[in-house]
Amino acid sequence: MITFPYPQYHPLIDEVVLRMYEAFPELHQFGEKGKQKCREDNEHHFHHLETAYQLDSEEIFVDYAIWLNGILVRHGMKTSHLIDNFERIAVAITGNIEKEKEEKFQLYIHQAIQVLRMEKTRNEQV
Repeated sequence: MITFPYPQYHPLIDEVVLRMYEAFPELHQFGEKGKQKCREDNEHHFHHLETAYQLDSEEIFVDYAIWLNGILVRHGMKTSHLIDNFERIAVAITGNIEKEKEEKFQLYIHQAIQVLRMEKTRNEQV
């Protein structure tokens, strides 16, 4: 397994996971394995945010969000779960990373959420 290359985000990831488990107590049924998987998922989110930032391309994060949502929905998750996760990341990074990066991350997250909401609406109409 590849080590997550951005350890500075671990406290933010821990905060996001904690808040998710507080909001959705049913997640506790998956035990510590489920919590670890949630952490890993959030590492992927931050990794893609960082890549989008380094390449100055919101499309990288938006495309990742669309791709990931397709996989999650096929496995019984809801788009609203991913949107909620992204919203929690947006809250967690506020004031906790350098300002320029925070602004870009917020842009990428909000654009991805907007696209996911459109996808969700379109899928509900089918």
